[in-house]
Amino acid sequence: MIKKLILCLFLLVGGMAAKAQCGAVNDAIKPGETLSYELKFNWKFVWINAGWAKMTVNETKYKGIPCLKTDLQSYTNKKIDFFFKMRDTLTCITSKDLVPLYFRKGAEEGKRYTVDEVKFSYQNGKCIVDQQRTLRGHTDKRHDVMPVCVYDMLSILLQARSYDPTDYKPGQKILFSMATGREVEKQTLIYRRKENYKAENGVTYRCLVFSLVEYVGEEKKEKEVITFYVTDDRNHLPVRLDMYLNFGSAKAFLTDIKGNRHPLTSVVKEK
Repeated sequence: MIKKLILCLFLLVGGMAAKAQCGAVNDAIKPGETLSYELKFNWKFVWINAGWAKMTVNETKYKGIPCLKTDLQSYTNKKIDFFFKMRDTLTCITSKDLVPLYFRKGAEEGKRYTVDEVKFSYQNGKCIVDQQRTLRGHTDKRHDVMPVCVYDMLSILLQARSYDPTDYKPGQKILFSMATGREVEKQTLIYRRKENYKAENGVTYRCLVFSLVEYVGEEKKEKEVITFYVTDDRNHLPVRLDMYLNFGSAKAFLTDIKGNRHPLTSVVKEK
């Protein structure tokens, strides 16, 4: 009985330790934050309005524990639907200290509809990742026990917003592992520079510029996947995203901010 009790305590402490290691001090985000974006696609060297995106953060409960729920919706408009229809809904649930717990992505892109689902748990200092992808009624499942922290595409964004970039130097790399619904992939985020950027809402922000990259070919040549512009203040709000897609390129421009946690001290010029 005593041995079982000690074992239970060990597993509990081990799980908590893993959670603590995979978490971050949330200094940037508060429930009620809403960010609205305009989407643009490049079509034959012309940028055209393509749709909208909205990201919200709210409080929720997951398995009886108070948590944060982040939703990101991306929709193309009817004109673009004729060429390429997109209806993406992403949801992630994290603990209050941003530990990933659950992720779901429902993606209707063109004629293809997929559902990715990831469940995270922690035991003995390990991150346990159960994920699955459903496509055309067929579901592929995968189970991984990882010695490192694993994130999804929303929880890593939340974590990155809580990083302190004061001492970052151009070219500095941030390495992390991300669950995609099919596998756990190693990802690289690179800090590029500081740059002033005039957003679609007419406000000019001082921004930190990061790149999500992948390495392709035998030479492992660096390929830009997404470029992020985030405000150089304690909110670290994404104000612009440049996405390099297989069929071209797209951009997301911030148009409205509600419920930001800190004053926008990165504003260089009001509209």
